[in-house]
Amino acid sequence: MTNKKTKRGKFITLEGLDGAGKSTHIPSIIALLKTRGLEIVSTREPGGTRLGEQLRALLLHDAMHPETETLLMFAARREHIANVIEPALKRGAYVLSDRFTDATYAYQCGAKGVASNKVKQLEKWVQGDLQPDMTLLFDVPVEISRKRLSTDREPDKFEREGAKFFEKLRQAYLTRAKENPARFHVIDANQALDKVKVIVDKIISTI
Repeated sequence: MTNKKTKRGKFITLEGLDGAGKSTHIPSIIALLKTRGLEIVSTREPGGTRLGEQLRALLLHDAMHPETETLLMFAARREHIANVIEPALKRGAYVLSDRFTDATYAYQCGAKGVASNKVKQLEKWVQGDLQPDMTLLFDVPVEISRKRLSTDREPDKFEREGAKFFEKLRQAYLTRAKENPARFHVIDANQALDKVKVIVDKIISTI
């Protein structure tokens, strides 16, 4: 008798400005994938592990140098990959992550000016060959993302940034998408929720 080799799972990431609506679609994406009998691991960055969540609290609320911020992001990411993402993919699960390394290129490089070559070095060291199989970029104009932000909690340090910061952030995301067209799906999220859901469902059905 031969052991059947487990087929590696898929890694899907969601990106976009705060307020773009990406997190809203996670439950419906999970439900759609589960109809195929798949194991789904839903996670987030920064975070995803006990240590990652502790680092998340620091990253979202404590002032620090942008390069310190970048290093902490990748420290949390290393834990995330080693303890959550890679084990799940190896056993055939589909991993759905609310943000991943594209967010570092957008926030720390695009909006805060960290040199992209430094991030590329960290990316190679921390991730090796690991990249998402699919990335959904929920794109909205900056003024729309600002209006949509939740008002039922205190905003984190990124959410308190001004419009110029978020315009840099948006453009950095769109540049990433242009540089990686086979992986990225840019979604016009400035539409009614049900219309965006139809688009998302159609994209997810292809993976």
